[in-house]
Amino acid sequence: MPSIRTKDGTEIFYKDWGSGQPIVFSHGWPLSSDEWDKQMMFLAGQGYRCIAHDRRSHGRSTQTWHGNEMDTYADDLAALTAALDLKDAVHVGHSTGGGEVAHYIGRHGTQRVAKAVLISAVPPLMLKTDKNPGGLPIEVFDEIRAKTLADRSQYFQEVPLPFYGFNRPGATASQGLIHNWWRQGMMGGIKGVYDCIKAFSETDFTEDLKRFDVPTLILHGEDDQIVPIGAAGALSSKLVPKNEYKVYPKGAHGMATVEAGKVNDDLLRFIRAA
Repeated sequence: MPSIRTKDGTEIFYKDWGSGQPIVFSHGWPLSSDEWDKQMMFLAGQGYRCIAHDRRSHGRSTQTWHGNEMDTYADDLAALTAALDLKDAVHVGHSTGGGEVAHYIGRHGTQRVAKAVLISAVPPLMLKTDKNPGGLPIEVFDEIRAKTLADRSQYFQEVPLPFYGFNRPGATASQGLIHNWWRQGMMGGIKGVYDCIKAFSETDFTEDLKRFDVPTLILHGEDDQIVPIGAAGALSSKLVPKNEYKVYPKGAHGMATVEAGKVNDDLLRFIRAA
């Protein structure tokens, strides 16, 4: 399997499909690069080089005890782009992956970046604080930690319901999507998956967003039950210069999957725009 080795010896698995301008995808918790199959198939077919990696301790990458935090995630992404010598790349991040993209730009700049896309992304800060009163209380994340440790397999069968909006009246749940979410989550190492909860909930990306100097597309679902729009996409749109902000009416957190056609069209339009 294709992979790069980081400076601490971690093997980062990646997919590299198609040719043309590179589009780099960063996935959400606790998933893998497989989360992006619908986008990669579509955009590779449109003449782009699509690259997606499994974050350390997720998917097929090395399960590490250390480094499961945003600084290292961003540095791993930088190592991948350097190893593949990617230039003029479009970076697309979903949920935790949106934080990874933001912190990558904040730490490493945009020398290799042409555009950025944040989809249902965790920035600027998920945790409720005195300065971020619209965030979620720490008890929410403590519960995620407790359930992940107590019975991860069962919990990972429950999370996809709000993730994809399958718990809403009139929604039809796809057992295939639920099983695939569970499959991806269970591939990760428990230590890294556990640590990542702190990384996505407590990292403040405010200063990272202010450093964006490339065109940015922000997509967020109006009915996101995982990363509520008010403290996420709505605030990020006020911090990122040169951004286009689009709200999906009744959109769920996993809209890149359940509304893949709309998301793919928005991505293609944004990437092709001058």
